[in-house]
Amino acid sequence: MQANDSPPNNMRITGGQARGIPIKAPDRGVRPATDYLREAVFSSLGPARVSDARVLDCFAGTGAYGLEALSRGAGHATFVEQDRGALKCWEQNRAAVAKALQQEPSAITDLWRGDAFKVLSRGAETFDLVFADPPYELWDSRDADLLTALLARLAEHENARLICEAPGAWEPTLPEGWVLHRRLAKGPRQPSALIIGRG
Repeated sequence: MQANDSPPNNMRITGGQARGIPIKAPDRGVRPATDYLREAVFSSLGPARVSDARVLDCFAGTGAYGLEALSRGAGHATFVEQDRGALKCWEQNRAAVAKALQQEPSAITDLWRGDAFKVLSRGAETFDLVFADPPYELWDSRDADLLTALLARLAEHENARLICEAPGAWEPTLPEGWVLHRRLAKGPRQPSALIIGRG
């Protein structure tokens, strides 16, 4: 989620058991993934990739991607965030989605609080789906470092996917063995979602 933008109003979980639940966002400081883009991402991934998946939502902000995944049948979601305002909203959003799923929040989520680069450098846990919606300037200044850290967290199976939200004009330079499977975007000046996996 990019800092310094006002969030869109009336964001909601777009599918699954918690469909329609509002997503709360701070008045400023984050740029949550829009309903339209999230719905396009999960439509492209398909139910089979999401069902029972272990999910990492990096630069989580309000938690929209990870919570959407849980609503649509993911087994567990881990969130990475450090902003206090975003985390207050995330707590409320997590509680609402967990209630809709008839689950205790702690049973289906973890929080890794701190700077994403530092957090990702620790441990070796891997995930079936990794979502990354960082401040857009990181794609300009540290995209190689960020991609390396994120791809290292993907499980070693052919269906594992990294989903990056980035400016529409951004072109990733992927390490050998990785391919861009799909780009979801309206145009070069609009946010896009890139779905990356093993080639």
